Amino acid sequence: MEAKVLDFNGKDTGRKVQLSDSVFGIEPNNHAVYLDVKQYLANQRQGTHKAKERAEVAGSTRKIKKQKGTGTARAGSAKNPLFKGGGTVFGPRPRSYSFKLNKNLKRLARKSAFSIKAKESNIIVLEDFNFETPNTKNFINVLKALELENKKSLFVLGDTNKNVYLSSRNLKGSSVVSSLELSTYAILNANNLVLLESSLEIIEENLSK
Repeated sequence: MEAKVLDFNGKDTGRKVQLSDSVFGIEPNNHAVYLDVKQYLANQRQGTHKAKERAEVAGSTRKIKKQKGTGTARAGSAKNPLFKGGGTVFGPRPRSYSFKLNKNLKRLARKSAFSIKAKESNIIVLEDFNFETPNTKNFINVLKALELENKKSLFVLGDTNKNVYLSSRNLKGSSVVSSLELSTYAILNANNLVLLESSLEIIEENLSK
C-alpha cells in the first residue's frame, strides 16, 4: 500500500512511500495481539505485595486462655488468623507476573497492530525532522499542523532523537519512541501513529525476519 509523505508543517511533499503488505497489510491475529499486550501489562506489575502470615505477626505466643471450660472454641495464640490482628491466611507474596512469549508470536502481534492502524487509516508518514534545542512549543506546532493536538499520538523515530523526545515529554497525549522500542501495546494505545521516514525501513526489516 502507498502512503503520502507529509512535512512537519502538515503539507504534502509530493512524495509517496510503499508500505510493505507483509507488515501493514496482513490479516490481524487477535489472539497474538491479546497475548503480547497481556505480557506487556504483566511486566509493568512490580509484584511487591506482601501480607504477614501467622509466623510473621508480632505478638505473644502464650496460650491466651485455658483449653477447657470456657464454653468457646479452644485457642492457642493471639496470632490465630481468626482473631483481629492475627496473621493472614494464604495472603499475597512477592512474585513476578512475567511470562514468556516466543519471538515469532511477538512479531505477528506487532504486524497485526500495524495492519489494524493501516486499515483504520490512522497512520501518518512524516519526513524526518529535528529541533535545534528541546522546545515543547515547537512540538505542539507539529501536532497542530497534523491535527493531532487533541488526539493520543505516537511518534516513531528511526533513531533516538533527544531534542524531539524532550520536546514531547511534558505532553500527556503524545509520546515519542524509537523504532526499536515499539511495542504492540504502544501502537494500539495511540489513536494515530506517526511514522518518520527513517523508521519505516527499520520496522519492515525487523518484522520481516
